[in-house]
Amino acid sequence: MKYTAFIAIILAGAVSVTTGVAMARDGGDREAADFETLDTDGDGQITRAEADALRIAHMSEADTDGDGFLSQAEIEARGAERMRDRSARMIERLDADKDGKLSMEELTSSERADRRFERADKNGDGVVSKEEFEEARANFRGRHKGKGRNGN
Repeated sequence: MKYTAFIAIILAGAVSVTTGVAMARDGGDREAADFETLDTDGDGQITRAEADALRIAHMSEADTDGDGFLSQAEIEARGAERMRDRSARMIERLDADKDGKLSMEELTSSERADRRFERADKNGDGVVSKEEFEEARANFRGRHKGKGRNGN
């Protein structure tokens, strides 16, 4: 029993250190899990332990009552928090007149949306056929497979 408690204390310490390093590197933005964030010891490699520690840290962050489980309410609260962060970044990125709101013009003049449409329009005829749409959807899913939202 003492051995189990000892291991739990070591794991908790490792998670605290890993979380602190990751937050320091990415400014606390849990969306930004780049290589440097995952490579917590800076040795140029990501070990399974480093990846697992980040996952544990994310769960611990979402487990607001500290019971070791995620309830539906905790999952929904974490989702709402992430959505607030994403929507704030979206407004910051697309709000050309900096009024804190997105107009239809700001949304439709997005270079990113234009690039997506152009990538989907494989034959360059200015329209996206069903086949082109399905191919673009499959490519998008392939690029984002396993990322859930953001790669985390």
